[in-house]
Amino acid sequence: MGLLSLAIWVPIAFGAVLLALGRDEQATAVRWVALIGAIVSLLVTLPLYGQFDNTTAAMQFVENMPWIERFNVSYHLGVDGISFWFVLLTAFMTVIVIIAGWEVITHRVNQYMGAFLILSGLMIGVFSALDGMLFYVFFEATLIPMYLIIGIWGGPNKIYAAFKFFLYTLLGSLLMLIALIYLYTQSGGSFDLALWHAMPLGQTAQTLLFFAFFAAFAVKVPMWPVHTWLPDVHVEAPTGGSAVLAAIMLKLGAYGFLRFSLPIAPDAAQAWGGFMVALSLVAVVYVGLVAMVQQDMKKLVAYSSVAHMGFVTLGFFIFNDLGVSGGLVQMIAHGFVSAGMFLSIGVLYDRVHSREISSYGGVVNTMPKFAAFALLFAMANCGLPGTAGFVGEWMVILGAVKFNFWIGFAAASALIFGAAYTLWMFKRVYLGPVTNQQVKELTDINAREFLMLGLLAAAVLAMGLYPKPFTDVMDVSVAQLLKHVAISKLN
Repeated sequence: MGLLSLAIWVPIAFGAVLLALGRDEQATAVRWVALIGAIVSLLVTLPLYGQFDNTTAAMQFVENMPWIERFNVSYHLGVDGISFWFVLLTAFMTVIVIIAGWEVITHRVNQYMGAFLILSGLMIGVFSALDGMLFYVFFEATLIPMYLIIGIWGGPNKIYAAFKFFLYTLLGSLLMLIALIYLYTQSGGSFDLALWHAMPLGQTAQTLLFFAFFAAFAVKVPMWPVHTWLPDVHVEAPTGGSAVLAAIMLKLGAYGFLRFSLPIAPDAAQAWGGFMVALSLVAVVYVGLVAMVQQDMKKLVAYSSVAHMGFVTLGFFIFNDLGVSGGLVQMIAHGFVSAGMFLSIGVLYDRVHSREISSYGGVVNTMPKFAAFALLFAMANCGLPGTAGFVGEWMVILGAVKFNFWIGFAAASALIFGAAYTLWMFKRVYLGPVTNQQVKELTDINAREFLMLGLLAAAVLAMGLYPKPFTDVMDVSVAQLLKHVAISKLN
């Protein structure tokens, strides 16, 4: 077993053990086994960073063995600078959500913790797969644990939200499956992504493939106008589910654009780049305005996620180094920041059992330590320099200005909306005098909550103050991808 196989199967194995552990009488043992499993899964991914070579765009830590030989499907894994950080981010976030659910989840604890560990392994599989069918299996399999997390531990409308999540994402993926089968037949019976990237395809075939992949990945990001499932799901999902959904699962779609859409259909990607940029700008501007009128904190942060992911797709489809690298950095930063925002809302919800902004006011008076963390995450969500939220957005805006001044101007002006709705929420919830008895009786965060928020706060500041380790890993791979797209255009 190579390092990537360990990163995939260690959390899945721990998750399977948890499912076998039994009922809630063993909840304490279950929580410790889950935490040990999450930490071991994170430790397994750390040697990847020590051994990763920044100077090559080639796939690293490659494992390749036959899986379904009759159809030439391989268990083919590897990471490059584009996918590398998402493996570590997934393992890190799993530790956070296990800590987050420690006291909050009191029924079916083994299934809750097991679902998150299995989901972690499957998502790492998506980021590591170099075989088209293996990618599809992992991509679809991630739906199952998340569907259960929403449907079992969610809010009052959890069944509706779980069905909406499952149907939206499954329907989009069916078109991707047709595209994969077409590529399999055109390549002489191979699911190898490297072969597909090198395969010459006509303009019509590329356009059809581009939109088949678009159907799967745009729903997952989610891009406007197929974003409507996300606010409903976030509102109903348990806090840990919202954190993982925002931090990792939305990234699966954006990652798919870089691994499939751009390299397999480069001419179509160039031809429809303006369309993708337009959709991204609508997400950044219009969805930012929608976020401003929300009364539910989770809904506000959910719409904020759509707007921030709009920066990611904007960066990808302006076809320059700054834009694509900025999009990738924004994906990682949004993972830390959105998780911090959702977990902060979870801390308040556990005490007051309301997500309505009007239920709060003056929280800083009773929870000063917690308010400091919430302020940091709010500032990062606004894109304040020195936080992770600034780096990616700044790179995307610079790349957009280089591409077209007015597109860059539109993207930059949208940051004002982000600051407006985030600061408006922070002011109403945290600042001013205590507004009601419930807020007056609040107790500040305990050691577990401090650890959970402290780890994310450290990540947000570290990435904001010193983003070089993140950008160094991806530079060569991004340059290689853009060279591939540019050469295709010349031909």
